[in-house]
Amino acid sequence: MCGIVGIVSYKDVVQDLVKGLLKLEYRGYDSAGIATIDDGKIRLLRRKGKVAELREALAESPIHGNIGIAHTRWATHGEPSEINAHPHISDEVAVVHNGIIENYASLRVEAEKAGFVFKSQTDTEVITALITLNLKKGLSPLHAAFDTLKRLEGAFAVEVLFQKNPKFIIAARKGAPLAVGYGRGEMFVGSDAVALSAFTDTITYLEDCDVALITKDDVKFYTFEGKQVHRDKVESFIKEDETGKGGYPNFMLKEIFSQPEAVRKTVENFKQVVLTAEDLIKAVQQAKHIGLIACGTSYHAAMVAKYWLEEYAKIPVFVDTSSEFRYRNPVTEKDTLAIFISQSGETADTLAAMRYCKEQGIKTIALVNVPESTMAREADFCLRTIAGAEIAVASTKAFTTQLALLACFSLLVGKEKGTLTQETLDRMYEEIENLPAKIKDFLTSSGYIKDIAENTFLQTTGSLYIGRGTLFPISLEGALKIKEISYIHAEGYAAGEMKHGPIALVDDGIPVVVLAADGRYFDKTVSNLQEILARKGNVIFIGSEKGAAIVGDEVKWKIPLPDAGEFLAPIMFALPVQLLAYYAALLKGKDVDQPRNLAKSVTVE
Repeated sequence: MCGIVGIVSYKDVVQDLVKGLLKLEYRGYDSAGIATIDDGKIRLLRRKGKVAELREALAESPIHGNIGIAHTRWATHGEPSEINAHPHISDEVAVVHNGIIENYASLRVEAEKAGFVFKSQTDTEVITALITLNLKKGLSPLHAAFDTLKRLEGAFAVEVLFQKNPKFIIAARKGAPLAVGYGRGEMFVGSDAVALSAFTDTITYLEDCDVALITKDDVKFYTFEGKQVHRDKVESFIKEDETGKGGYPNFMLKEIFSQPEAVRKTVENFKQVVLTAEDLIKAVQQAKHIGLIACGTSYHAAMVAKYWLEEYAKIPVFVDTSSEFRYRNPVTEKDTLAIFISQSGETADTLAAMRYCKEQGIKTIALVNVPESTMAREADFCLRTIAGAEIAVASTKAFTTQLALLACFSLLVGKEKGTLTQETLDRMYEEIENLPAKIKDFLTSSGYIKDIAENTFLQTTGSLYIGRGTLFPISLEGALKIKEISYIHAEGYAAGEMKHGPIALVDDGIPVVVLAADGRYFDKTVSNLQEILARKGNVIFIGSEKGAAIVGDEVKWKIPLPDAGEFLAPIMFALPVQLLAYYAALLKGKDVDQPRNLAKSVTVE
């Protein structure tokens, strides 16, 4: 969601601010803007739409300055428009903000009574108002910020320019992520390491309720209460060359094809780091229950892991969506090991759920792709996927690396619980090590899926995905992908549930994607497939070469997969559902990297 970047420099910062915004496009947005201070005045330019439109406006009406802040907005309060775009300014300050100010309505009334005139519908403008009113009372910029920040309720990251003090930016965070980057004669601040990767690989992540006073040569950190504190520098794990398309037409296709290497690296890291982590292994030994909490695609990974953990480790497992878990006053057992899954490690609902569990004295694991993220820092333990930067909004390589890591973790739990023999463990780890090559083999020859998508999804308004066992969550993921980027309505179901309602939707115009792995569920899934064919359903079969031969010519559309075994089938089956969604969206002329209304890093509720 919303992205922010700021620069204090010895040189003009406008083009670098634009560069930073372009790095943040992956987060999803509907407008963009820049504010600088030049010749003692705040200079502002905003546009509804993409950063490209802001660049065009800058070419026609250039602004300059050695200090500036910029923003990409994902609308929450007020429709997408130029007047609601950030930055929001007064005669004293310019402000950009990521997050939601929950008590903005009462603060707005208070500011209006004090004489502040609002121009937008946003919650953000109350920050502008309160800081402005504090400055007019005679408070210094830093104390005006302290006083304002302590009054804001919700999750937010904020950057502020002061017209009368053009030497520094004040930035702060509560809930939403923010990082400071170090240069030579210039300093940077942004929503994440991706935003700063164009400028530096040395960064400091702000802690919750931190304030940063940033000049071109230095940064000082404070708490909201005004106490100065120390924060460590770290090396960013993201390099600028990782955030390019690498010769692919878009990020999503690049990320789909990078999955073999991402899975390989994730498995190697698990063996090197996790299998030797004595404290984590002790926590696994002591756990009598496991909880898996996540949102969206990560929730589907959690659903798969429940099957694995219960089957191979024989341990009770619950799975919950973060946004429900955090509010339903869940009953939690002290001997639960709770795993929180998030690509960014900043997902607001998942972070809040994790903090709830920590308050209850439950051991927590953050399974994330960003090792410096808030969840990684606050959890008792961290399991890291090595997927690299994922830029496309719809997750692909983050999902398959989550699955690979959870597969390895399930075997670890099975070993520590004594439910798997060493012989079985060796065989299953060997299957995991062979997986990247099988993923690569399939992707290399997958171009024909574009023809299947063209003949099945191009004219339809709806679709169904079905599977059993660990492929049921993959059917949910397939349906989510097609919805996310092609805007075709889709539903994922456990195949045995078709006769309990969804089969009423089946006709010759509705694609039904049937996921059928060899093994115990195959015959039953094929029976469900036959029920769909009997009702003229337009079936797309995904399974092994052997399975494709068994269903025969009755099924026109088939996607055969290399045999990776029943254990790892969910990872292999994730690949064709990603490609079906990708090609359907591409053929319909949709933006596969930045689908409408969606954001990559969901840092608000």
